[in-house]
Amino acid sequence: MTSTTTPLRALIVEDEPLAATRLAGLLKKHPQPVVVVGTAESVAEAVALLQSLQAAPPDVLFLDIHLADGLSFELFERLEIRTPVIFTTAYDKYALRAFKVNSVDYLLKPIDPEELTAALDKLHRRQQQAAPQFDAALLTRMLQQAQPAREYKTRFVVRVGEHLKAIPVEQIAYFASLEKVTLLHTREGRRFVVDYTLEQLEGLLDPLEFFRLNRAYLAHADAIHDIIHYTNSRLQTILKPAAPDNDTVLVSREKVNAFKAWLDR
Repeated sequence: MTSTTTPLRALIVEDEPLAATRLAGLLKKHPQPVVVVGTAESVAEAVALLQSLQAAPPDVLFLDIHLADGLSFELFERLEIRTPVIFTTAYDKYALRAFKVNSVDYLLKPIDPEELTAALDKLHRRQQQAAPQFDAALLTRMLQQAQPAREYKTRFVVRVGEHLKAIPVEQIAYFASLEKVTLLHTREGRRFVVDYTLEQLEGLLDPLEFFRLNRAYLAHADAIHDIIHYTNSRLQTILKPAAPDNDTVLVSREKVNAFKAWLDR
């Protein structure tokens, strides 16, 4: 790539801090000057950041697909985005046929420095062209039909007295974090302590099967027995088996839209 005195301005939208830091580090080391003008971890943060940069929009967006509050495709529904996009994703090439249809570049995680260079070279060649048109509905459908490239946990080993017991994921209803202890709740109503935080479990479990309802609960789809409108912007879930002490399990306000999309997949 030909060096230029004008740095390329990049915006990173990524909900995994380590992945965002690694990408920013690779961009900093790149031969062509690249300046990261901002980072966001959610669709809402990305919208606010892009709106604040309207006077001087970035030259490229690095977008993760799954964000804290939904899919990054929602950005194209909320805003008119003309900036070229490079998606960063763990999904395999089958899923990414849709990206080719939409003329979108992508990088598979973990990002390889040489692939990053190739993507930036491609961006450089297209800088004088109009940004590609996005079909968010097509991208979403292709993503839902695809299988993630990574493998998720199939069982958890727990302690029962002096014994160890393996609990298959199929038997798990939900995880609850109470007083700094994470409990695995089975569909039969049994509880076991596990040595994971809910944040760690989110990365270990299939996101098509489990959803982080709020700070304290991560539930399997089959464990959500009922959903009730709590307020105009909140939802209450009834879990089966019942939550400890019949606790009211609300969906966090910022997750409501993502929760509805997850249910309607």
